[in-house]
Amino acid sequence: MTPARARIPEDSTSALRAEIEACRICAEKFAATPTHHEPRPVVWFSATSRILVAGQAPGMRVYKSGIPFDDPSGVRLRDWLGMTDAEFYDAARVAIVPMAFCFPGNDAHGGDLPPPPVCARTWRQRVLDALPQIELTVLVGGAAIRWHLGAKNVTEAVRDWRAGFPRVIPLPHPSWRNTAWLKKNPWFGDEVLPALRAEVSRIMAK
Repeated sequence: MTPARARIPEDSTSALRAEIEACRICAEKFAATPTHHEPRPVVWFSATSRILVAGQAPGMRVYKSGIPFDDPSGVRLRDWLGMTDAEFYDAARVAIVPMAFCFPGNDAHGGDLPPPPVCARTWRQRVLDALPQIELTVLVGGAAIRWHLGAKNVTEAVRDWRAGFPRVIPLPHPSWRNTAWLKKNPWFGDEVLPALRAEVSRIMAK
């Protein structure tokens, strides 16, 4: 299975997925950004998903492909999780639910804008309620960490990863921009990733 051919099962979440895919709440906001783009929600979950990857928001590359984490950050994240592409994009087992389903656009300096809060207010709890079999929630980046844990400092939240594990685990964003953070915090690779990979492997083996 490749990401482009991965299919999401038709199940009890199908209507909700279709509703999200049709969402145009942020159309005017996106049109006013330098990219002048239209909404394109990237929706990836099913009723049987057991691992929830809670990210930030799609970037431009994901906006174009319609495949979540279809970028270098995704490559690093799959390495952290110890997952193949086929495993990661198996929506029957893995839900990928960002804090905002659409690419929010770029700011005046070319950087990605933060996830619009209206997206999480509108959709997030409804999606979480539709995923009753989640065993592990992987929080990727500050926005997801703050929403799920209330923590504001990513380093402190990740350092305290054992507090919610194995149900919840916070991670820094796998962006190349965090390479310096990874070098500064070697305990992340030494302690967090082995535990994360072992738990992911246990769940995926079911």
